[in-house]
Amino acid sequence: MEIIIDAKNKSLGRIASETAVNLRSKRNPGYLPNILPKNRVKVINLSGAKITGKKIKQKYYKRYSGYPGNLKHIAMEKLWKKNPKIVFKNMVRGMLPKNKMRKEILKNLSVEL
Repeated sequence: MEIIIDAKNKSLGRIASETAVNLRSKRNPGYLPNILPKNRVKVINLSGAKITGKKIKQKYYKRYSGYPGNLKHIAMEKLWKKNPKIVFKNMVRGMLPKNKMRKEILKNLSVEL
């Protein structure tokens, strides 16, 4: 089953939480937490989504290579201008369960600007 979510003029966090719930198919009457769901979610018009408050300026994403002194920060504003898909997929990834199925569930997500 394919679910299409239009992100135009909606809050980014609400879209991400709706996407995470649909990816896990928790609204399905036959939901089982240990079974990989068959739902595919397609998010369209992501560039038209609203980012509320001061998040765009204050939120930072971190990367660490493992070497001393190599902790890198990138602002959400810069990453959003570069590629909004990365920001959105990180948000949805954080809302999914932290287990082996997370990677498989994320394969069912497609995002269009």
